[in-house]
Amino acid sequence: MAEQTITLLEQYSAKMNHILEWLSGYGADEQGGVTRLLYTPEWVAAQDALSAYMKEHGLDAFYDQAGNLTGRLAGTDPDLLPVVTGSHIDTVICGGKYDGAYGVVAGILALTYLQEMYGPPVRTIEVVSFCEEEGSRFPLTYWGSGNIAGNYSMDRIPAVCDRDGITLEQAMRKAGFGPDSPHIQCKRSWDTYVELHIEQGCVLERSHQAIGIVNGIVGQRRIRVAVKGESNHAGTTPMGWRRDALAIAAEMIVRIRRSALEAGDPLVATVGSIQPSPGVSNVIAGATSFTLDIRHLDVKALDEYTSMLQHDLTEIARQEGLEMDWEEHLNVDPVLMHSEIIADLQQICTSSGIAHRTMPSGAGHDAQIMGARRPAAMIFVPSREGISHNPLEYTANEDLMQGFRVLTEWLYQYAYRGDCHETL
Repeated sequence: MAEQTITLLEQYSAKMNHILEWLSGYGADEQGGVTRLLYTPEWVAAQDALSAYMKEHGLDAFYDQAGNLTGRLAGTDPDLLPVVTGSHIDTVICGGKYDGAYGVVAGILALTYLQEMYGPPVRTIEVVSFCEEEGSRFPLTYWGSGNIAGNYSMDRIPAVCDRDGITLEQAMRKAGFGPDSPHIQCKRSWDTYVELHIEQGCVLERSHQAIGIVNGIVGQRRIRVAVKGESNHAGTTPMGWRRDALAIAAEMIVRIRRSALEAGDPLVATVGSIQPSPGVSNVIAGATSFTLDIRHLDVKALDEYTSMLQHDLTEIARQEGLEMDWEEHLNVDPVLMHSEIIADLQQICTSSGIAHRTMPSGAGHDAQIMGARRPAAMIFVPSREGISHNPLEYTANEDLMQGFRVLTEWLYQYAYRGDCHETL
């Protein structure tokens, strides 16, 4: 049995690479990346291709009205709620081929492997390719998992548009989904959710560990800070008489960086975009706005830091005789992963001799939406040089397979209820 297991794992290693490469062809762009945005023809074709693959390999495949694709391996006890794994296949513009897609492909292969090795499980197992996570086309995120969890509803579709003025509802209907489509309703019940994902950071690589077991997904506060001063001539206005909004915004940004360093890990604060107005070389900026992204695993620490920072920036503006506006447009609390599942994953890694660590996720994932409703956990594998959302995104095959082994073993333990079993 052990030799058969090793042979099958080798076969599944080749399948993993093949499917990831095949899937990256849907939405391949001229820059060498993958652009597969929600409800576009490239996204629809990729979901349909995965659906066909699921059916060819013995899974019951179906869509819901939002476009989430599920592959089901039916259990022998219909009274037990399913255990769910998966991720998303939508991408950022010119993204990589692993982010999201790895969790979907590994989930499909885990189900086919378990079926081949052990037959039907006691508890139904489902793998979901969520229809959207990135927010790359429309100004919303987690549209896929949010519909399953009940955060969104087909009765109240957000009135948002893409850059071409196409509404979310129009795009959804054109792709064959929506409230009038023949697919099942989105909201449903499940028992547990476990997501396998590339780390999108450099912690695992630099610490020489193969697996990260996520203990929580950070909360986020996203704010737009607007500073209002006075435009004037760059050559005739003495330095001491200026009300330079860009200069004061720069002081604020320095304060943000220093305060985040003082607060220490895992808090991070990022200014990602700055827009001075009028934005010409010979005019003092009369107004400047910038984005602020703050993240932390502890909601109290996150709120306290955000409140402190708002006070400090307001004081900087006041001292300089300028006005400041603080507009929060995203407020997502941290979501802790389930302690018992974390312990199970740690035990699997320890018994298999896999180097691992417990760590927070600094990026958002579908697991935080699913985990707010039911027990959830995440498994990370290393990302080379921490690169993600980029055509250079890469995870070595041996690392991909370690993540696959841990996920598959956990699914086996949970869904097959084996008291005594071989580790994969």
